[in-house]
Amino acid sequence: MSHGLSRRSLLASAAAAGGLGALAVSAGPLAPSARAAARTPKVLVVGLDGALLQRIKDAAAPTLTSLMTAGLTAPSALYANPLAPTSSGPGWSTVLTGVWPDKHKVVNNDFTGHALARYPDFMTRAEAAKPSLNTYAVSSWAPITDTIFSAKVDARVSTPSAEYDTGTTARAVARIKDTDPDAVFVQLDNIDHAGHSHGAASSAYLDAIRTADAQVGQLLTAVTSRAGYAAEDWLIMVTADHGHTDAGGHGGSSRAERQTFLIARGSGVTAGSVRHDVRMPDVAVSALVHLGVAVDPAWGLDGRAIQQPVPDDFDTLRAALKPPADESGIGAGVVGFTHTPPAGWAVDNSRMGGGGVTEWRGWSFTTDEFWTGAQRDQQRELNIRARNVFAVADGDEWSDKAVTGTFDSTLISPAYAVRGGAAATLTYTTYYRHQAPQKGEVLVSYDGGTPALVKTYTADTSSRTESLRLQVPAGARTAQVRFRYTGGDNWFWVIDGVKITAS
Repeated sequence: MSHGLSRRSLLASAAAAGGLGALAVSAGPLAPSARAAARTPKVLVVGLDGALLQRIKDAAAPTLTSLMTAGLTAPSALYANPLAPTSSGPGWSTVLTGVWPDKHKVVNNDFTGHALARYPDFMTRAEAAKPSLNTYAVSSWAPITDTIFSAKVDARVSTPSAEYDTGTTARAVARIKDTDPDAVFVQLDNIDHAGHSHGAASSAYLDAIRTADAQVGQLLTAVTSRAGYAAEDWLIMVTADHGHTDAGGHGGSSRAERQTFLIARGSGVTAGSVRHDVRMPDVAVSALVHLGVAVDPAWGLDGRAIQQPVPDDFDTLRAALKPPADESGIGAGVVGFTHTPPAGWAVDNSRMGGGGVTEWRGWSFTTDEFWTGAQRDQQRELNIRARNVFAVADGDEWSDKAVTGTFDSTLISPAYAVRGGAAATLTYTTYYRHQAPQKGEVLVSYDGGTPALVKTYTADTSSRTESLRLQVPAGARTAQVRFRYTGGDNWFWVIDGVKITAS
């Protein structure tokens, strides 16, 4: 559709193409974000294909630097094969749908076997909840607007290759200035092109970043020059679908290829903040929440709103993380492990074997960058639902130096308040890769009593959030959780985001 169409024409055209959607939207735990009274919420998401955050900083790109100063900067990481390659199809689908590739099923750039009807883009969900919203997507890489965004979006434009990012930017600027959009997505492709042609370490890659930065500046000027801007509440988000190697290319499991980021400015975002708990599905959810769309738990979204951080005990350890001790491949400048648990937590290593690699002797607290750097391509990259600092029991890496005995370590939670005789729910994020005789056990004790087994892991378990129903004994006031991992030169177990909620 032309960017000059009226809102009425856009609605009529969308209806003729198949309606405005029939997704059921109900209230959920993620309520609309708070904002100044009478200001109209609007969202602009800009995708910089193949951009690396560090190279943006190296380029001294003024627009993006200004956004980082005024808002949030959040480095993040992607998955790798066998879940999906670090390529554009899976990357943009993750950003725009709010779920990881194991749900949206986009695992290549051909989109074969995708589940985008079940997990649609955020604009499609917004249109279903609020059909009056004006939504617009324009991209230099056509599959985004041809396939990922559905026909329920008011206007989807794939820029002709002859116009490339210049045309994409011009169309988006005109749309923002000449109409009244509520949600806009713009994808710029030339940074990725420069990465493929010259490599991320090249001056051409930096030049492409500077050009894209100027184009982002044009978009922001279009926003701030709107006649009604003072009465509008714009959430600006800039992100990428994957990174690039120094030599050029992506798709693999290297840290450079798995790197991505979110830069955000708007209400509910702290100026000059840096966070490590943000993952790429958060973009879609943050946009929905900002637009006043309540997120239904039945949608099964993996993202959470950046405006509504969820504190986690393990994340308090980030400042205490240490550099490598025995691991030689991570890099001397990378910090990322500690054996000291957060306040209220404990680790019982009384049955733990001796020797082994220091970093992984018993339960450790670590990060994606550090843990995946210990050994690539053993599926540690598939730990997609843990955030920031998480707990790991890794018998495989521990056994890379001579050991005595077996790996036997127990992670012990604080005592959570419960109500005697009532039900409670234990939730945690987990990822478990199995090789016999390895075993993971979850035990719960009440008021300091004997721990009882509530869950056993003896088979591969993909990254997920577990919810276990507990029946609290009559008279009990507290519950404590133990995660016991036993094994040897086997695989690993990840735990994060532990909590008990009383019913």
